[in-house]
Amino acid sequence: MLENYFPVLLFIAVALVMGVAPLVLGRLAGPHRPDSAKLSPYECGFEAFENARMKFDVRYYLVAILFILFDLEIAFLFPWAVVLKEIGMFGFVSMMIFLAILVIGFIYEWMKGALEWE
Repeated sequence: MLENYFPVLLFIAVALVMGVAPLVLGRLAGPHRPDSAKLSPYECGFEAFENARMKFDVRYYLVAILFILFDLEIAFLFPWAVVLKEIGMFGFVSMMIFLAILVIGFIYEWMKGALEWE
C-alpha cells in the first residue's frame, strides 16, 4: 500500500531540496555586504519607501505599458501560427488586419516620441 505513495513522496522531497538548496547555498556562499548599487532603485526610478505624493516621471509607466501592448501580440501569433492551415484565408486576413493595426499604433507612438529616452 505504501509503495503507491513513494513517487509522490519522492516528488515532494526533490521539490523541497530544489527549493531550499539555492537559499542555503546563497546564504553560505553569497556576499554578506551587499553593494550599494544593488540596493538602489533601478526600474521605477524613485525610492520605494518615500513620500507617496512625490512627483515621478510617467515615462517609466508609458514604456512598461507599450512593452506589454507590443509583447502581447506574440501571445496571439503563436496559436494563430499553429492553426493557420485549419482557419484558412479568413484567419490569415484577420491576423494581417490585427498586425496592421499594431504597426499603425507603433508608428504613431514612434512619431509622437514615446519611444525616445532622454
